Amino acid sequence: MSLITTHVLDAALGSPAAGIDVKLFDAAGRELATGVTDADGRIGELGPESLAPGAYSLHFAVAPYFERINTPTFYPVVTIHFTVRHGEPHYHVPVLLSPFAYSTYRGS
Repeated sequence: MSLITTHVLDAALGSPAAGIDVKLFDAAGRELATGVTDADGRIGELGPESLAPGAYSLHFAVAPYFERINTPTFYPVVTIHFTVRHGEPHYHVPVLLSPFAYSTYRGS
């Protein structure tokens, strides 16, 4: 199982946000993994089974998603920075998305 998973929900529509490209980067800006949200808005396998402790980021390319549904958006990319700690088995990083706002939290 991948150490990192994500889920994107369109809070304005009340539905999953499918087809969003997501990239995982390390602190040096190296791309480690890529994925695309499925019909349920999820990416269940994003990157390796383990990562060294440290800072990472997920970049969600949301502009193309909003273009597909004919909705203007303020944020073309949503970037979430987070810290991987030693001994943690899994990180789920969900995003609640709308055209002019977003929120995130440490999921389970």
